[in-house]
Amino acid sequence: MMKDKIYILGIESSCDECAASVVDENKNILSSIVATQISKHQAFNGVVPELASRLHTELILPVVDGAVKDAGISKYDISAIAVTEKPGLLGSLLVGVSFARSLSYALSLPLIGIDHILAHIYASSVEHPLEYPYLSLLVSGGHTLIVIAESYDKITVLGATVDDALGEAYDKVAKAYSLGYPGGVIIDNLAKSGDNTAFRFPEPRLKNPRRNLDMSFSGLKSAVINQSEHFRYKERSKENLAASFQYRAVNYVVDKLKEAIKLTGIKRVSAGGGVAANSYLREKLLELQNDGVEVVLPSLKLCGDNAIMVASLGLEYYKDGKYSDPVSAESRNKDYKGYLH
Repeated sequence: MMKDKIYILGIESSCDECAASVVDENKNILSSIVATQISKHQAFNGVVPELASRLHTELILPVVDGAVKDAGISKYDISAIAVTEKPGLLGSLLVGVSFARSLSYALSLPLIGIDHILAHIYASSVEHPLEYPYLSLLVSGGHTLIVIAESYDKITVLGATVDDALGEAYDKVAKAYSLGYPGGVIIDNLAKSGDNTAFRFPEPRLKNPRRNLDMSFSGLKSAVINQSEHFRYKERSKENLAASFQYRAVNYVVDKLKEAIKLTGIKRVSAGGGVAANSYLREKLLELQNDGVEVVLPSLKLCGDNAIMVASLGLEYYKDGKYSDPVSAESRNKDYKGYLH
């Protein structure tokens, strides 16, 4: 029987963020803790999977305990546990899923496996609910998708990257120019004082894409990296290169989203994923409002990997009585391939 007072514990460990959050039956955020590992991976200019999983084993207990404490409840007040089960780094997922399964057994609580992609798509509606269906642009270091969100647990993929994700392209460009990690934030900040016309990067084009809205960022990334030999000219600064790269990449993906709006006739749009925090992308998305498009963007804390979106989406499943016991992260992670190709 469902309790009058509901508390959903969300656990997120798909990559290098170890996070936990508690939300109540009204989707009020009672707590949120994100233990970032950025400083541990900076020396490698990217996430090292084995290191990430080892750090999760050290962080997950204090993070979960802290989230429960900050929510002002005890573990015995929890109604259900929602945990990211796919997709992500295998070792990292196993830590979160194993911990959640153990806790659910110990407390005799329902366990809800959460798709990381669906959580990012849902994140926009945590603070500002959107009427279904709506279009969602998911842009992160691992994924780039344009989908129709038909409900909280059903999406139709209209387009996806066939190679690099947008956030991945940002990180690789930053690594090539020794700008630092994470590359997305650094390039976004450099671009603010750069000239986006200094470099004329070509718009990516695909031959015979499976879907009209499929995308590619590998060629653009390579074109940017190959400019390194021309930096003897003052006007070709890293700020200008960052601005020119960002201009092309962001406008390319926003143009794809505009095509999706025309194709579907849906004039409700959201975004999710770490790159949704990019200032220029948010600016271009909000400009769609000039054409009568409803645009709802997640706050910055909901863009990167977090447990708020996991707990909030878990609440939807809990209210509908849709529980699941995640199987091994390895087998569930394989299911994600269908989103891409």
